[in-house]
Amino acid sequence: MWILAGFVALYYGAEFLVKGASEISLKFGVSPLVVGLTVVAFGTSAPELLVCLEANAANAADQAFGTIIGSNICNIALILGVAALIKPVRIDRQIIRREIPILLIASIVFMVMLSDKYIAQWEGWVLFAGIIIYVISSLRMAKDEIGADESEDFSKEEVELAKKAGPAQLALSFVWIVLGFVALKFGSTWLVTHGTSVATEFGISEAIIGLILLAFGTSLPELATSIVAARKGQGDIITGNAVGSCIFNLLAVIGITATVKSMQAQDINWIDLGVMAGVIVLILPMMRSKMTLSKREGFILLAIYLSYTVTRFMMTPPVV
Repeated sequence: MWILAGFVALYYGAEFLVKGASEISLKFGVSPLVVGLTVVAFGTSAPELLVCLEANAANAADQAFGTIIGSNICNIALILGVAALIKPVRIDRQIIRREIPILLIASIVFMVMLSDKYIAQWEGWVLFAGIIIYVISSLRMAKDEIGADESEDFSKEEVELAKKAGPAQLALSFVWIVLGFVALKFGSTWLVTHGTSVATEFGISEAIIGLILLAFGTSLPELATSIVAARKGQGDIITGNAVGSCIFNLLAVIGITATVKSMQAQDINWIDLGVMAGVIVLILPMMRSKMTLSKREGFILLAIYLSYTVTRFMMTPPVV
């Protein structure tokens, strides 16, 4: 019951956060790609951050690592796969030229740091500095990007309503943001506490709890956002959200979590890290192909995610 309540709170918490933040961004004419890479990516990564902080505070760093690694696999393979199956996803050149290389570099840095199964507080600060630099550079680039009013990702009605928003509407947007954070806080606590206890009773390791259960649960906001965006044909929001969330997960979530308390891994192995890096490398030629993710490519990505999940679960012996 509490696990279900945690999932629901995470889902609606992220929805509220993204709704309020997107409304404020649209009012100031920020491009949809930048909104996806920063505002929406941060909003949908908030569940991972709170879950990881809760897990690491409870001396369950494997859950935190598993959540981030599994969530990144989920973002690329599951979320982009499902979105492409609904409707082919068009790709902005910036994703290929800038964001995917940044994500790949961040992944390699994270893997090197985790090679000794330990991320110290100073390494957390390095990762956190990386996300600060990334956000600042993204916002500076926003001045040269296509604005929301010139993009196909938002209707003219949506843009006009956002630009006409007065003080009352802006205040309501901030209320949505606050409600989102509150829901995310309670949802993460319920999910970690009760999900861990139930999984432990069945002899499931902390790493698997993070890689599968918590990763999928914290990725629900990204999945929901991408499904809605796919139906509307908002390709920039979909790819920006998925890739941006992965970058935030590695640099911001692990960075912040490690700065609070160093993280010691036990059951995370190179298969998990290899799959995480592998799907990033695989997605690049797919995106380059006609600058679109086709339904066939979406099926391939979804098959990879399901195969990894089943295989990883089956290969892990139960905890006695």
